[in-house]
Amino acid sequence: MLAKLNANNQLTLPEAVTQALGPVEYFEVEARDGRIVLTPVRIERVDAVRATLADLGIAADDVEDALEWVRAVRSDASAPKTRRAPAARNVRHRKS
Repeated sequence: MLAKLNANNQLTLPEAVTQALGPVEYFEVEARDGRIVLTPVRIERVDAVRATLADLGIAADDVEDALEWVRAVRSDASAPKTRRAPAARNVRHRKS
């Protein structure tokens, strides 16, 4: 099979090749002995997020609590606003 590299350095893979690989979005690319080697890479985004959360010490319960808090804040934000007096500040006034 023949494929052509275009002016933007893009290469279209033949359909027979992509069908043989199945659904792949990313490839590891390397030059080896004068050849271009493409290796399909399936990125597991969900697993990466779970690993990051585990590294940070964030458990599933923490995420659920945060979501409940955000939902409560949103529902409060949609409620009619009542005007409150500003909080008193401890301000010093200079005498002239």
